[in-house]
Amino acid sequence: MIDDVGQQALLRLLVHLLFLVVSWWAIQAIRFDPLIKKGKVIQARILMILLTIGLSALVSNFFLTYLDYSTQLRYLFK
Repeated sequence: MIDDVGQQALLRLLVHLLFLVVSWWAIQAIRFDPLIKKGKVIQARILMILLTIGLSALVSNFFLTYLDYSTQLRYLFK
């Protein structure tokens, strides 16, 4: 039981990190230059970081919830 909890924790950490990297990579395709005021570069970078964290949290939570539900389907047929 404890090993299973540890494995789930490791899987969740890796999934969150994976989607963090994928989200950062995807957000790099957006051109924020026309939307940024002059001299507000630091705020724009912080916004990009926050958008990355928010997007990756949404996607990874969706993926992990889907994974949890799909693994619990076996209890339907017991």
